Formats: sequence, structure tokens, C-alpha cells
Amino acid sequence: MVLNPLIPRHPKSNLSPNSLAAIPVATHSFWQWRSQAIADLSQHCQTRSYFAELRKELDWLLLEVSNLSALDLRLERVTPESVHLQLPFEELKWLWQRRLQQRVPVQHLTGTVHWRQFHLQISQAVLIPRPETELLIDLALATEPPLSLSGTTDLWADLGTGSGVIALGLATAFPEAAIHAIDCSATALAIAEVNRLTYHLQDRIHFHLGHWFEPLRGLEGQFRGIVSNPPYIPTDILPSLEPEVFEHEPHLALDGGTDGLDTIREIIAISPIYLHSGGVLLLEMMRGQDHQVTTLLQSQGHYSQIQIHPDLAGINRFAIAYRI
Repeated sequence: MVLNPLIPRHPKSNLSPNSLAAIPVATHSFWQWRSQAIADLSQHCQTRSYFAELRKELDWLLLEVSNLSALDLRLERVTPESVHLQLPFEELKWLWQRRLQQRVPVQHLTGTVHWRQFHLQISQAVLIPRPETELLIDLALATEPPLSLSGTTDLWADLGTGSGVIALGLATAFPEAAIHAIDCSATALAIAEVNRLTYHLQDRIHFHLGHWFEPLRGLEGQFRGIVSNPPYIPTDILPSLEPEVFEHEPHLALDGGTDGLDTIREIIAISPIYLHSGGVLLLEMMRGQDHQVTTLLQSQGHYSQIQIHPDLAGINRFAIAYRI
């Protein structure tokens, strides 16, 4: 576990952010606290679904910081007679109170997230990767492979890479490809670099600091695919988002302008310059934007086989279009 350096340490904790120390806690004390924490959730939950979500997050946190398995938590068992934590027990309690009282996302409490087969580091400088975004990689795998340009490497671009998750997903999905990942935040790219090194993909993924396509100049017409989960939330809607999102995630990765489509318009307009014939553009978007995105793709004039795909909840979330 790598605890998030942007979240203040508990005043009584001497645990360093990279500590892997195993701190024993009496079994009885641990299970008693967990049971009480679950019982107390009713004070913070207006609905059964939110109660279920918070309980799931509590156990996710415990799995991240302890030697317990999911089965141990389900059966409330542990062998031997103590639970081993990677941080002091009092700090665990304090972190959970921050989740409840300050609505800090549980992933920010640990600085980690699970996404596809990856266990990654994140921070408040990057968007927390969502499960639905995993489908971008599945959709990329299902695209029709174009005829590669003779003598060139198969190239993919990840625009607005954040923590680097899409770039990592593309690199593992296409083992022969080179991935160019761009972000305008140096802090975000520092997190992405940690994740790239963790999975030994430094020879396959190339990070660039800059605004969208600017770092790719000189590679026009060479990309098999361009993938992006861009900012797509209308500015006026941002304050109505859950506090976990509005107060703790970077607005740079959320704010899509007046109608939420500012960045999507730019990507749709410019991508044909960088895609070779038969290359594919894959975009994530907000609920209700599919008709506008389809119109933008059709109006651009350089795309064919435009498709809209749903996410895990059945919401039209992804657009695919091929370069003519």
C-alpha cells in the first residue's frame, strides 16, 4: 500500500507513506471495531444502496491495509490470533472517519485503486479510474484492425492519461504497439510514471506533457487508434456532483465546458489528422451526450462506421468511429 501523500498524516502516526510494516492488532478489538463501524453507518446513510456502498468500501479499505482476505471478512475469521495492519490501528479508525465525515473517496485514503488486472497508485491529482472505463479497452480489442502503414510501429494515443490506466490497458491489450499518452498535468504524469514502472512498461508507453495533440506533432497520419476519457461534465453541473467527486477529484479532468463537449469537439475535429486510414477513435462521454457526439462525428466528414456502445449500467457511454 502507498498512502496518499496529499492527505495529512494522523498526528499520532509515525508510519511513513511507503511503509510495509505489519502491525498486529488483537482479533477481538479489530472485529469489535468493524462491527461497530458497520452499525454506525446508519447515521450516514439515507438509503439502503448507500449503506451497501459504504459497507463495501469499508471492507475494501480493510483488504487494502491488512493481511485479511475477502473470505476472512465474510466469515469474520482470522488465523492466528491477531490481524496485521500496514498502519497503526488508530490511524485506520481516523481514515475511516475521514471517509464518513469529509466524504473523502476511499481510494484517496489508501492512494490505490484496482482497475482491470492492475493495482495502481493514484492521488488527488488524477481522476479515480471507474469500472465502466475498463470497457474502452475491450472495445479497442474488438475494433477492426486497419492495414498498418508499411515499416511502422502500431501506434495508439491516450489523450488525458491521468493515472495512466488507459495507456496501461492498451499496452497489455496490444503487446506489439507503442502507446503515446498525453496529459497537461505534470503531477498526474508523475503518478502515471509510477504505474508505468510498476508494470515494467517504460519501453512501450511514452508520456508527453502538453495540451491534447500538441506533443504528437510529427506523427500525423500514423496512429491505429486514439482513445480518450476526456472531461465531459457541463460546468454548471459540477457543484451538483457527489462531494466525493466535486470536492476531491480534479476539476481539470471533469469540466467539459458549458455543454460538456468542449474537449470532445476538439478531439473529434483533430483526430483524423493523426489517424491513418482505417484507424479508430474511441471516446467516453456522459449520459445523454450520444446524439450530439454522433452528430459531431458525422459532421466532421472523415469518419465512417460510427457506433455508440453502453456501459455496465446500460447507459450509452462510448463512441467509436473509423477514419475514412
